[in-house]
Amino acid sequence: MINAVLVFNNAGQPRLTKFYTQLETSVQQRLISEIFTLVANRPNSACNFLPLPPLLASSSKSSTPSTPHNDTPSLVTYRHYATLYFIVISTSTESPLALLDLIQVFVQALDGLFENVCELDLIFNFETLHATLAEMIVGGVVVETQLEKVVEGVRSQGTVAKRPVNEKGGMGFAGFGRGDGGVWAGR
Repeated sequence: MINAVLVFNNAGQPRLTKFYTQLETSVQQRLISEIFTLVANRPNSACNFLPLPPLLASSSKSSTPSTPHNDTPSLVTYRHYATLYFIVISTSTESPLALLDLIQVFVQALDGLFENVCELDLIFNFETLHATLAEMIVGGVVVETQLEKVVEGVRSQGTVAKRPVNEKGGMGFAGFGRGDGGVWAGR
């Protein structure tokens, strides 16, 4: 199960915070800053998986003994694209490689919806950002990973805003790390 999806810029400012498990606001805020610090301080050569900080692991324990142990959050999976960190917090039942692919599809869907997406698109069109995530994840369960269906679902909701024609698109998707051949160069 996916417990949270977070998106930060390089300065640590959250651009998306979506929690699928209930946490107190103070715990969420501490977790957001702790996760960003952990991820941002990792070298480029490090893998994209790390254990969950004790803050969330200890706060998510249930008082009922019938709660299975494999349902507690335990893993942080992330991808860094030039100016943004995409982070997924999940249980041990989720495959880290599948989560990397989920992040990839999420970012590609945003690129398809915004045509050379940039950080400002995410800030000013947060409805589209949330709608895209909602097409892919419902209640912490991945429901769709086919790029075309995700983009089509968001467009059918009518939440995609178009840029003015004379606007160049800022840093464009090249700022996110896409190479010449349309292949993502994230780590």
